[in-house]
Amino acid sequence: MAKILVTGTAGFIGFHLARKLIEMGEDIVGLDNINSYYDVKIKFGRLAESGIQENEVEYNKLVASKKHSNYQFIKLNLEDAENIAQLFEDQKFDYVVNLAAQAGVRYSLTNPSVYVNSNITGFLNILEACRHNQVKHLVYASSSSVYGLNEDQPFSTSQNVDHPISLYAASKKSNELMAHSYSHLFNLPTTGLRFFTVYGPWGRPDMAQFIFTKAICENKPINVFNHGNMWRDFTYVDDIVNGISKIIYKPATSNPLWSGKNPDPASSKAPYKLYNIGNSNPVKLMDFIHCIEENLGKKAIINLLPPQPGDVPSTYADVKSLAEDFDYKPDTPISKGVAEFTRWYKGFFDIDL
Repeated sequence: MAKILVTGTAGFIGFHLARKLIEMGEDIVGLDNINSYYDVKIKFGRLAESGIQENEVEYNKLVASKKHSNYQFIKLNLEDAENIAQLFEDQKFDYVVNLAAQAGVRYSLTNPSVYVNSNITGFLNILEACRHNQVKHLVYASSSSVYGLNEDQPFSTSQNVDHPISLYAASKKSNELMAHSYSHLFNLPTTGLRFFTVYGPWGRPDMAQFIFTKAICENKPINVFNHGNMWRDFTYVDDIVNGISKIIYKPATSNPLWSGKNPDPASSKAPYKLYNIGNSNPVKLMDFIHCIEENLGKKAIINLLPPQPGDVPSTYADVKSLAEDFDYKPDTPISKGVAEFTRWYKGFFDIDL
């Protein structure tokens, strides 16, 4: 049984990953600051599913799950260097999966400092704690947003990603650079995962599927940017966590073929690796909306609008290296994934259409 810290467990992917690892019998500590970026009712709902009740949660206090003997939760800010360091010293984690971050492209246009505090300073504290506590492997969330102005698709980790078009994307690129520095300087194995439009039950309210479903249920219009000409590599959350759960136990290693004369961006002489983790099967946004309509039995009211600053018209993940190294096989069709989400949504919000 390994002791694993998963940050962001009141969040979407972190919640699902923690649940998967708990079922596998691992000793899990979940961490989240439960900020108000979106409705905390959903965050506490996720925690309750894992046996952590809202009235038990206090800052910097470990709470034992009422459902799982191998799960504890702590409310903590990544920026709180002193208490992060103390948590690592006390718990002696074998592995760390850092999924906590300030998310959202559009929010970064108006609240940039939050991204620096959480995604950069907070990530530095995680790196420092891993370095000083002999953590075997740090797996961390990057994002498909790092591809920015790159138009060469499918997006590959061998491509240049030096032209981000949002501060959120820049903060994720910074995480990759910071991780490499620590892998090189301190021999800390790090693996970065560039997520591609993850969706499913307990999803975030600021993401397309949730926004569209909510609007259709409430008979409100949907704003569809770029006049509907958007493609996204929608990836079901169970496929994502199945991939992560394999990656954790195989620390990144040095690439013996790596050369500074022709450097591979996805690996290094240091124990460092980057992967795309997506579905590798882009779906037109309008088709995704039609699938939601079918599952709700209601038509959407659609406003077609110009492109939004910070958005990219399409995402398409090249996941060959992840498939080769970890037998990664995302296999949840959109029809099933959307059906699971709409079923959860109607149940959580007690909606009878």
